[in-house]
Amino acid sequence: MKTSKSPNAVARAAYESAKRSLPAYRHIKSPHKFTQHQLVACLVLKEFFTTDYRGIEEILKDSSDLKHILELSDIPHYTTFQKAAHRLTNKNTLQKLIKEILAMAIEGKIMDKIVKLSALDGTGFESHHVSAYFVKRRAKEQETYQKTTYSRYPKIGMVVDSKTHLALSGVPSRGPYPDVVHFEKAVTEAEKNVHSNILTADAGYDSEKAHVFARSIYGIRTIIPSRIGRPTAKLPKGKWRKIMATRFNKKLYGQRWQSETVNSMIKRNLGSCLRARSYWSQCHEMMLRLFTHNIMIVSI
Repeated sequence: MKTSKSPNAVARAAYESAKRSLPAYRHIKSPHKFTQHQLVACLVLKEFFTTDYRGIEEILKDSSDLKHILELSDIPHYTTFQKAAHRLTNKNTLQKLIKEILAMAIEGKIMDKIVKLSALDGTGFESHHVSAYFVKRRAKEQETYQKTTYSRYPKIGMVVDSKTHLALSGVPSRGPYPDVVHFEKAVTEAEKNVHSNILTADAGYDSEKAHVFARSIYGIRTIIPSRIGRPTAKLPKGKWRKIMATRFNKKLYGQRWQSETVNSMIKRNLGSCLRARSYWSQCHEMMLRLFTHNIMIVSI
């Protein structure tokens, strides 16, 4: 699925989805200078242009088209964007926005009301903007370079529609950790937005508990390859893991790579480095990036 490269189209879609999911003002006694709809759209544009708060302020000053689309009579100060990001990128607000943009995708015939095939995968982001050249360290008494390693990094687990590449849910956290940890939460959040008939995931999600959870609670057919530690002729334990080992649908599972495509799309279009430094700010930024990715698909 292609993504929109037009800032005007992205601004319109972000503004419309915010209007449909959030009240204009957070509080009756708020200054009423800028609406939440305008600020959400500006934050989406910040991710779209891969810039910071100061950068999006200057872009808006120079763009009469964007000011007209967002109905801005004045340009917010960059500190206004920073404070708005703290309020408008929390879990509940972003879930409303993501649910609404998926509803717009269904209305626009981009996505089906029931997703036939979805895929689950986790991906990590970089938490710094340091050049790879400066990450290198020369080994003592040697002519080679050693690269430093980082034990913790921002990570998000996503359920995506294999057909449209829209993200159905996201579970941000900090890695490394086993992928299966976010399985239940990611599936639950996705089902709040749209139902999936079939869910594929790689062997990192292999567990009988995962199969039972998706199938018994949500009626989702799971396709996850059974992972056996050492070579053995014995079948894995558990009803569904045995079925995966004996009657595995390779054709449907072959579409699991669509989740890798979505990971690539987000990082190529919006960047693989996060600007936020604190844990919660990084979680919010990853979810905002996921929402922006959906906006870019719907606004094509």
